[in-house]
Amino acid sequence: MTAAQLPMLVTVTATRPLTERMVRVTLAGDGLVDFDHDGPDHLVRLFIPTAPGEPTLPVTTDWWTELCAMPAATRPVLRNYTVRRLDRDRCELDIDFVLHGHGEGSGPGSAWARGAVAGDKIGVLSDGADYRPPADTDWQLIVGDESALPAVAAIVEQLRSPAVVLLEVADAVDELSLELPADTTVTWLHRGAATRGDTALAALRERELPAGTPYAWVAGESALATGIRRHLVNDRSIAKERIYFCGYWRAMP
Repeated sequence: MTAAQLPMLVTVTATRPLTERMVRVTLAGDGLVDFDHDGPDHLVRLFIPTAPGEPTLPVTTDWWTELCAMPAATRPVLRNYTVRRLDRDRCELDIDFVLHGHGEGSGPGSAWARGAVAGDKIGVLSDGADYRPPADTDWQLIVGDESALPAVAAIVEQLRSPAVVLLEVADAVDELSLELPADTTVTWLHRGAATRGDTALAALRERELPAGTPYAWVAGESALATGIRRHLVNDRSIAKERIYFCGYWRAMP
């Protein structure tokens, strides 16, 4: 980690609803000119304040030890989100938040984003990206849920090969308008009351996939990510090294 990638304080400059359950928060700070950004699914660690005012941030490369040593009452909550847009010239960063639950039923990121207003402070730290289709990729399979939508949206905007995109969401309210290349198809799958991941897996099982050498990127709730990967390896004979999968979070039983 370089000195430039220490946790940095940024300021909310704008918020914009994307759907009834997703909001975009624009953050600004001079340090963002040096923010590392390695790909469309780049993660950013958020240091979410737990007390009024700006959060206290670690100041050394041993930021985790510093964070753990802070008093619980003022220690920021750490969560990972996806960078939706980085504009170094304007020193701006967009992060899209899924809004879920209310009060104690809402996670810290969702709760913060729901109430965020211009002038609020939050800490950010560049984490890393994993979307790396090999050069010999003929087509891509991209599967995700609501939590993966920011990364999926960024990925499809810069696709260099045809792609099949399957997005499992609660219902039509969660559907976003995506900028798609001509050779890419997106299928929105409404989960309803079904167990998370089951709808996407069922749709994939029934899907005839293109010929050629694939690359798969799968992210979202843990059961969705692991279930899709298992199917691709065991039933579709896709090599493990051509599949990236990540469980962003785990649903409570």
